[in-house]
Amino acid sequence: MDPMARIEEALEAALVTAEAEGCPPTLAQALRYGVFPGGARIRPRLCLAVAWACGDDDPALADAAAASIELLHCASLIHDDLPCFDDAPIRRGKPTVHKVYGENVAVLAGDALIVLAFETLARGAAASPERLARLLPIVSGAVGSPHGIIAGQAWECEPQVELTAYHRAKTGALFAAATVAGAAAAGHDAEPWRALGERLGEAYQVADDLRDVAADAEEIGKPAGRDAELGRPSAARELGVTGAIQRFDTLVAAAVDSIPACPRANELRGLISLEGKRFLPKSLALRAA
Repeated sequence: MDPMARIEEALEAALVTAEAEGCPPTLAQALRYGVFPGGARIRPRLCLAVAWACGDDDPALADAAAASIELLHCASLIHDDLPCFDDAPIRRGKPTVHKVYGENVAVLAGDALIVLAFETLARGAAASPERLARLLPIVSGAVGSPHGIIAGQAWECEPQVELTAYHRAKTGALFAAATVAGAAAAGHDAEPWRALGERLGEAYQVADDLRDVAADAEEIGKPAGRDAELGRPSAARELGVTGAIQRFDTLVAAAVDSIPACPRANELRGLISLEGKRFLPKSLALRAA
């Protein structure tokens, strides 16, 4: 099955359990609204790509790991868009969850998706329960403190933050979880895969900073120019557009070089190189090439 089809099927199965009979109707609607339709599903696709490169001997567990990572990402977007943080009106080209369902329901929906992520991971480990013990700290560590996406959000509340540390927590943590979890779900030594996720995550955040200054709202599906407006750390502002593109290229190359030995390492290197180029906004892709 196509990786995107696997991801959407796993997410649909997870949402069906969350919105089952007895769930408050508005919460059920907000959960589905926050997950579908999704963006590029970059993180879960990365998780499945690593599992595939490592043999993918338990597809159900790989699907569950990929879905759990995407559910956590969706939860983080709902919370990130709240008035107390970015107060964003648009996400993925449509009104944000709190704009449609209210701030209180948006908070609860984000919380519920976090819980659902771990439920999904646990259910997917039926055939390989011994692997769940390795996957739980991988996924939970990417979310909480001291280095997960919650810590990344908290850095925005500090008066000063070092750009690389901020990028690694806010974005890199979940990318690292995707690569490490993909290997763990396939029964491989997981830790050597962390560098791939961290470097891709940082590259993606650099690209996101560039999109914020060089792309329009229609292309990125959310308001542009928000980093400067909110005073957020930005590679594009600190390094300039040319410097940020150079940093992006360096990170993608380092990510490809970090891929450990595995049955499909060569195929994965080609896939990562191709996917990395798609991170950049169209207006800058030719400059990077």
